[in-house]
Amino acid sequence: MNKNKKKPNPIDIHVGGRIRLRRNMLGMSQEKLGESLGITFQQIQKYEKGTNRVGASRLQAIASVLSAPVSFFFEGAPGEESEGGKGMAEDGADFVVDFLNSSEGVQLNRAFAKISDPKVRRRIIDLVKVLAVENQD
Repeated sequence: MNKNKKKPNPIDIHVGGRIRLRRNMLGMSQEKLGESLGITFQQIQKYEKGTNRVGASRLQAIASVLSAPVSFFFEGAPGEESEGGKGMAEDGADFVVDFLNSSEGVQLNRAFAKISDPKVRRRIIDLVKVLAVENQD
C-alpha cells in the first residue's frame, strides 16, 4: 500500500461535485465541457472527483461555460456553516444536491423547467406531494 498517496482536499471534492451538479443540470457532457475549455474529458473527471485541484482561472472559465457565478461552486462547502452563506446544505437539504446529481433528478428538473404555466407547475407539485405521502404508508 502506498502511504504517500495524498487524499483529495474536502474543498476540492466539494467544488468538483458542484461542477458535476451544474454540468448535469445543463445536460452537458464531460467531453463538451472539456472541449469548451480546451482540455480533455479525463481532466474534467479528475476535477469532478477532486483528484485534481481546479485553479482560480480555470474555475472562472468553468463558471463562464456553465453560466454560474464562481460562488456557486463553494455553496455548502465544508467549514462554511459559520459563514452564513446561502448554500443548499445549510438548510440540511443535502438530499437536494444528491437528487439533482441523479439521472431522474436531472430529467425531472429539465422537464419541469420547460413548463411555463404556473398553474400546471403547482398541480405537478401537489401531485408529487400526494404521491410521496401515499408512498410512506
